[in-house]
Amino acid sequence: MNTLQGYQWKMATRVLQRFGNGLNQARKTAQSTGQIVVLSRGLSASNHRNREDSWFKSLFVRKVDPRKDAHSHLLTKNEESNLYKIQFHNVKPECQDAYNQLCEETLPSIHNDKYYPCELVGTWNTWYGEQDQAVHMWRYRGGYPALTEVMSKLRQNKEFMKYREERGKMLLSRRNQLLLEFSFWNEPIPRKGPNIYELRSYQLRPGTMIEWGNYWARAIGYRQHNSEAVGGFFSQIGNLYMVHHLWAYKDLEAREATRNAAWQHEGWDEVVYYTVPLIQHMDSRIMIPMKASPLQ
Repeated sequence: MNTLQGYQWKMATRVLQRFGNGLNQARKTAQSTGQIVVLSRGLSASNHRNREDSWFKSLFVRKVDPRKDAHSHLLTKNEESNLYKIQFHNVKPECQDAYNQLCEETLPSIHNDKYYPCELVGTWNTWYGEQDQAVHMWRYRGGYPALTEVMSKLRQNKEFMKYREERGKMLLSRRNQLLLEFSFWNEPIPRKGPNIYELRSYQLRPGTMIEWGNYWARAIGYRQHNSEAVGGFFSQIGNLYMVHHLWAYKDLEAREATRNAAWQHEGWDEVVYYTVPLIQHMDSRIMIPMKASPLQ
């Protein structure tokens, strides 16, 4: 049994204990007042079992109300929200320095060229978490049309195509996701350093994204006091029902102090209590910005 399953089991056990205690109290009250409880056989007993079975299942099966609109329309800032692309590159250990130099020579030229309707949000090397990995995040103002335009133009860019060829020799694997930003999070803007960054990634249970958004729309207020909140995103293409929260801290000690301080705010414990059961898997990366990253 994994951590999340264990947490849900404890919650269910607690509810069942309360339910059982209530039944025991009711039985004692009935006996002390001389009341007689008669349970008819047949249909009544069957209905009683069905109700108990439905009640027990409700502890584990979440009801999803049908909707006629896309969840993304309810969670983003507007219909023309920015589109983000996050890239995960697993680099050959012996190529790490050469890879960083190649990125620092090429990526800023695309970021600074107005010919391309995109911006480099940040570029990092992982420090703790998955090792020998680089993470890049791009923003496309104008959504999918901007992404299509950039990809079309880059295919005509000889320097970029040479960069891709050289990069391919240094990688073990790569993957990406297309993301939208939550309406209640900050839009990532350049930061002065030095900072470390934490990318916390949550694989949610299908059908729970709206519920997650409702809780975090309130929770983000508890995590703004040290300006640690950088951006919050959810996937549209790639691993679905994936959420990414990006945080900035001065160092690991500041991270620990900031996260501990959140528990002193009334309501934070409730958010954690109700959002943990929505998660199937979660992961954390501590990342160091590359020299070319706008987020330092």
